[in-house]
Amino acid sequence: MHIMFVCTGNICRSPMGELLLSRYLANTTVQVTSAGTRGLHMHQIDPSSARMLDSVGIDSSGFRSRRLTREMAESADLILCFEAAQRNQIVTLAPTAVRYTFQLNDFANMCEYAARNGLVRGLTIQDRLQSVIDASSYIRPLVEAPKDIADPIGRDISAFRQAAEETNRALRTMLASMRKHYRVEAAPERPQLARPDFDSLISAN
Repeated sequence: MHIMFVCTGNICRSPMGELLLSRYLANTTVQVTSAGTRGLHMHQIDPSSARMLDSVGIDSSGFRSRRLTREMAESADLILCFEAAQRNQIVTLAPTAVRYTFQLNDFANMCEYAARNGLVRGLTIQDRLQSVIDASSYIRPLVEAPKDIADPIGRDISAFRQAAEETNRALRTMLASMRKHYRVEAAPERPQLARPDFDSLISAN
């Protein structure tokens, strides 16, 4: 399975999504990438996003941005973006991607709904995620409307902290919902990567 994160410039939010999920799924065959609807070629990650990742032990120094193409979108099995406008841009560029392109918060909510209602199927993480994608047209009207994860570019470190925490929270919800023994009343287990704590970064500024 190929999961792609898409934001606008591919230097702030989508790199955090890519590198966080890559850490979570390090022991699987899932491929995780990212791109931007207006991404510039080969730019480094934004320094503030790099600090967010550094704080949880993820080295982002080798990351380079890229611009989304139709071929990239069509090569993915699941595209996760951060704003409703981005989803519109993606499916305009690659109409066939409409079936597997979601806002991150929307897909996380659908995963949780599917888990609570016994709709997740399959033995592998790939199969279980695919079962939610396949049921998405049924599930989407039954979950709350998704909220954008705001672009922090050009803002202070607290905006990056908020974007990182919202991204990580959605990823944790998504992955906890994919557990083979999901229990409705159980508190979601944390994946191997602990929730980032960015308080020290804010106080440093």
